[in-house]
Amino acid sequence: MRSGLVVLGALLTLAVITLYLQRYALSTLAVEHAAIQGWLDGADLYAYRSPGNQAGAALPPALAMLLAPLTLLPLRAAGWLLTVAGVAALLLTTLVVAGPVARRHGRRRTPFVLAAAACALLSEPVRATIGLGRPELLILALLAADLIALRRADRVRHRILADLPGPRRRSALDRGPQWFPDRFRRRLRRSWITGSWAGVGSGLAAALCAVPLLFIVFLLLTKQRRAAVTALFTAAVVTLAALAVAPDETLSWYGTVMWELDRPAPVSAPDNQSLAGVMARLYGFPAPPVLVWFAFGMLLLAVGLIRARSAHTDGDEVAAFTLVGLTGAITGPVSTSAETLWLLPAVLVLADTGMRRRLGGRLPRTTRLTGIAFLAGALLVYLSLLAPPSWSLTWNIPAFALILLVNTLPWRHGAPPLPTPRPGRSSRPAAIPLPRGG
Repeated sequence: MRSGLVVLGALLTLAVITLYLQRYALSTLAVEHAAIQGWLDGADLYAYRSPGNQAGAALPPALAMLLAPLTLLPLRAAGWLLTVAGVAALLLTTLVVAGPVARRHGRRRTPFVLAAAACALLSEPVRATIGLGRPELLILALLAADLIALRRADRVRHRILADLPGPRRRSALDRGPQWFPDRFRRRLRRSWITGSWAGVGSGLAAALCAVPLLFIVFLLLTKQRRAAVTALFTAAVVTLAALAVAPDETLSWYGTVMWELDRPAPVSAPDNQSLAGVMARLYGFPAPPVLVWFAFGMLLLAVGLIRARSAHTDGDEVAAFTLVGLTGAITGPVSTSAETLWLLPAVLVLADTGMRRRLGGRLPRTTRLTGIAFLAGALLVYLSLLAPPSWSLTWNIPAFALILLVNTLPWRHGAPPLPTPRPGRSSRPAAIPLPRGG
């Protein structure tokens, strides 16, 4: 039965992915594929324009070098290879975000994570990311890797290793895979246990995309200086490597191309669900009024970072990272459907908070009503992500959801966990009920 369900799930996933690729036709990857091919043949990376809509490639040189091997394959094969990597990244991110939720509610982790990944696969951000051939799922997985490192640095090092004597602490850090030499094995084990590699994912993501730079700012605000320095060092090394390999393209990217906001599409296009895009459409201009957009954008940026720092202080790192991602999506100048992926972990945070407040033990009635409100909010946001883009983008539903969640997304601190049934014990009620208060 289990093998049959796995095969059925794999076949359904392949069918859904095929439908996405046919619907969106890998339009973004087609432009980047042609631009990188021309670049390898000697042309300028940013000189290519699509014959259909005159869209140009808007990717940094580091990402272009990462995608360069895909030019050896036809466009359809390159799209499938990028899709497989994106689905694997989606599973990793879902495991990091939804795994602790499953344990907290006494559920088996594997079915819960697979169900959450299936729900995410049906949403419009994932549909657009896979169908257009965009790398946002890979960038999200890099940030999730940093979340793993920060968890290890906080939980393993402070709760387990601090209680061990010195020799036992060193032996626990030095144990590792036997196929490595002793010196490398000890270093790898120590780095994995202590989470000292935190920041590498954010640095790589910042080198591949400009929005993850906000996560480095978040690390500095929360005084996680080692992770912030690691992220800055990683981003600098990758950028210098790109400068050494492609100096003209790197200087052109950071000098002019990165500031051409209407290069892939106009700022006022319906696909742009950032604050700048909404204001441009409301005012009827190709671009938003700069002073008005800057004022409201700085306000949302301050609110999002302050709330993310509070969530980090209270111990909910997932909600903190989600708030930073939501803030970057709404305050950035261009945020397409593929870049609103942070609405998915926000739905999980809302649902988890609502379940804890609704099904907790002796909680006030107002707290339970708040839990119902969070559950309703999670359902509404997820249904809006399932809606056809022609409807949701027309009414700016993703943009308003981003603004609302930046200001109202809760974090899970102080709510009692749900009681977990002990293994081997029956969950049926007793034949003779106990007296009240017993």
